[in-house]
Amino acid sequence: MTLTQSSSETAKQALVAGGSGGIGAAICEALAREGFDVALTYHRNAQAAGLTAKAVRGHGREATVHQLDLTAAADVERLVRSLPRLDTVVYAAGPPIPMRYTGAIDQETFAEQMTRDAVAGFNLLRPAIEPLRATRGTVVCLVTTALRRYATRDLLSAAPKAAVEQVARAIAAEEGKYGVRANCVGVGTIEAGLWDDLLASGDYDERALDAARRATALRRFGSAAEVAEAVAFLAGPRSSYVTGQTLCVDGGYSL
Repeated sequence: MTLTQSSSETAKQALVAGGSGGIGAAICEALAREGFDVALTYHRNAQAAGLTAKAVRGHGREATVHQLDLTAAADVERLVRSLPRLDTVVYAAGPPIPMRYTGAIDQETFAEQMTRDAVAGFNLLRPAIEPLRATRGTVVCLVTTALRRYATRDLLSAAPKAAVEQVARAIAAEEGKYGVRANCVGVGTIEAGLWDDLLASGDYDERALDAARRATALRRFGSAAEVAEAVAFLAGPRSSYVTGQTLCVDGGYSL
């Protein structure tokens, strides 16, 4: 399924994977405010994706909405190649993350999480390299601050996001000579995105939330808009000499 609005040939074009999620939607809006037309993907939630597109158009930019399974490499490449140009690609997708102690994770669950996050991210970024060379464009990937300060029971998030971070760093190192920049945003505890899933599953309870809040320098949790502002900064010209970095938006949790 694809919902489209015609795109200006001269506008900057962003591709946001996971644009139907709470953080992904905020990223799409932030990029629209920065002058990007936005192609956004969703996996199952067509209604939320449509609302994100409507919000992008409300900022005077154009939007396309694409249903996509990021583990289907050929479909992902087909979408990337179909875009008339590509100035930035944002990997903001990811599966629900069960919080489990390492000893309680079976091989199948670990492999599934790696496929649905690390492999999915690679599937998106690899075919984007060539069109990003043409525009001297940017890559921004959402990862986790557990890569800097590990939280117990977070392996199923940290392991695949570590791989995503390394793909971004590889692109930064190898494609910088073509003007391509690649960075990550390390996401702390944000009251959006997977927040509701973790509350519903019981992985976040009041005791865990209190401990996380006390471990955060600012003593509060973040918002989707705060993550989105960091993404927009790294995607745009204000960060023109920044590449291969991970900017943690975590209220000081990873200090």
